[in-house]
Amino acid sequence: MPASPRPPVQAAQARGPQRSPGHPSLDELIRFAHDNGYSDVHLGVGEKPRMRDRGEMLGTEFPETDEPTFWSWLHEVLTDQEVQQFRDTKEFDGATQYEFARVRINIFDTLTGPSIVMRLIPLKILTLEQLRAPAAFRDISDAHKGLVLVTGPTGSGKSTTMAAMIDYVNKEHPKHIITIEDPVEFVHQSRKSLIKQREVGQHTLLFDNALKAALREDPDLILVGEMRDKGTVNTALKAAQTGHLVMGTLHTNSAIKTIERVLTLYSAEEQDAMRVALAESLVAIIAQGLCRTTDGKRAAFHDILINTETMREYIRKGDYEEMLELMRNGEYDGMITMNQSLYNLYQEGRITEETALDKSPTPNEMAQMLRGRI
Repeated sequence: MPASPRPPVQAAQARGPQRSPGHPSLDELIRFAHDNGYSDVHLGVGEKPRMRDRGEMLGTEFPETDEPTFWSWLHEVLTDQEVQQFRDTKEFDGATQYEFARVRINIFDTLTGPSIVMRLIPLKILTLEQLRAPAAFRDISDAHKGLVLVTGPTGSGKSTTMAAMIDYVNKEHPKHIITIEDPVEFVHQSRKSLIKQREVGQHTLLFDNALKAALREDPDLILVGEMRDKGTVNTALKAAQTGHLVMGTLHTNSAIKTIERVLTLYSAEEQDAMRVALAESLVAIIAQGLCRTTDGKRAAFHDILINTETMREYIRKGDYEEMLELMRNGEYDGMITMNQSLYNLYQEGRITEETALDKSPTPNEMAQMLRGRI
């Protein structure tokens, strides 16, 4: 799918199946979601459309989707070739552009028929200030070389955080930034920095090829959408060790588990060497989640590991207990644990005690913090 803005293909071109009477167009559904501040649209044959509102799935009053309507929706946003690609492979990943939002698209087949999930990505990139991001995020973004990992489960705001960090670099530093994404989500305009965005499948065939090529494209900062495999991690580490700042994401839910996850990509014999490489290359790991606030909005909470000299030594040794203890006591260096972050939100009155316990990775420790025992 093209990463550059393009209007959705309109159903009015009267090609492909026509939707059934009484059913909304895809354009109407996307507008409805956007107007109500919903983040995701879930559509599938045999189901009524549903939307996600700040983490919670909501039903709608739209009619149950039938097959002609579903295929007419696909023809609204995909070319005939892309629709055929989905028919052939049973999967489709891409993105499209409306004048009010960019939309990430995933289409898949299920027991009851084809389904589509669309994530609405705001055209306006929120700044680190607007996200209330910790001050450490600026220091991390100011780094000249090394590896920065932003991690968390799907829907935890990783893309939003990384977009804000790239936006900050773009405004503050004269750098060359290359992004490799699948698909491109937030679209950046070059400011103080020169930004080139590449979409896998559209501007490059393979993630790893683009990452290797990026090393020959005179970059200062390389954003890798996802650290998918050993090859990507190897190339990212090589880039970080040769004077580039590399930002990437992983699906892990704590900073220390991120280190463990990277090491599991390697055999037992390779792990010691990789631990040393990681200790030398790492700038920071930001693991984050989102929780509902008392005013019905959402706030991010973080696990932040900064690779200080002491931390580097613990990573080399694989001493996870000491790493966690250093994060608990490393406020001066910008470190924080998820429990401390959640506790701060609770103390500010932004989340309830129930939310703090629910989102905590270690609820027993959280309960002790809430009772003032820690």
